[in-house]
Amino acid sequence: MKSLERIAPEVGWLPISFVNTYFIGRPGEPWALVDAGLPGSASQIFEIAQARFGAGSRPEAIYLTHGHFDHRGAALSLANKWNVPIYAHRMEIPYLTGRSAYPPPDPTVGGAMAFLSRFLPSGGCDLGGRVRELPAGDLPGLDGWGWMETPGHSPGHVSYCRPSDRVLIAGDAFATMDMDSWMGMISAKQRLAPAGRPFNCDWEATRRSVHQLADLRPNVVGCGHGIPMGGRDLPDRVQQFADRFAPPPRGRYVETPARVDESGVVALPPAPFDPVPLVTAGALLLAGMALGSGLIEKQLRD
Repeated sequence: MKSLERIAPEVGWLPISFVNTYFIGRPGEPWALVDAGLPGSASQIFEIAQARFGAGSRPEAIYLTHGHFDHRGAALSLANKWNVPIYAHRMEIPYLTGRSAYPPPDPTVGGAMAFLSRFLPSGGCDLGGRVRELPAGDLPGLDGWGWMETPGHSPGHVSYCRPSDRVLIAGDAFATMDMDSWMGMISAKQRLAPAGRPFNCDWEATRRSVHQLADLRPNVVGCGHGIPMGGRDLPDRVQQFADRFAPPPRGRYVETPARVDESGVVALPPAPFDPVPLVTAGALLLAGMALGSGLIEKQLRD
């Protein structure tokens, strides 16, 4: 069984495949889970929680940075098991209660994650009565923490920060690995980079969110993807990253964002032409023709 890695006082990090989840609190005291990994990871998260906080312990709540499939994955299973609420920003609620699908990903922005986005789940889900709107004041189980709106990657994306020591959980506002490079994804080498570019539905909002987070001057950053980062120079590195941050040169949401409101998606810019499905279909057709030709020749010889 994996064990938690401590990235800051009372903050444990657990990577599950390519996505991270965070356990905040200390044994014997109220604690909380931030993000819930991939679908099917409930038992792993539960076992880690029991090992960390004690048999029979449960969090005060599960907090989501946003509701994409790789962050909400085990949330409902765990919330039912623990009998706790799932908190998310009000602008995420339509996608977590079955009222709307998320804006579709844009594979034309290019890069490794963009290619993979064609095969990843991108819709919403229904967490039923477990999901609640994030409170404006105290956060149960997150004593000393606050949250801030950091939309762009999703309509209601939020980040969580502990001001006392400037620990930041940034979700997918940005990443600490290069998700646009196959080598970057395989090696998980630490690097400040955009997170999940094909899923960003408002690039200007994403840019503003990155600058807001840089203004916090974080000493420790835990993102949804990549190994958490710290160090004396981190505040300056995050600021430099924010100053250089720019949208991709092309893409569905680069010039025109998805229009959303509290009911979900209102309007979408037109989908750009994506040549990959046609190329893939053509390659499969040619392979099928070649295979068929070979079979025919074999039958004629026989």
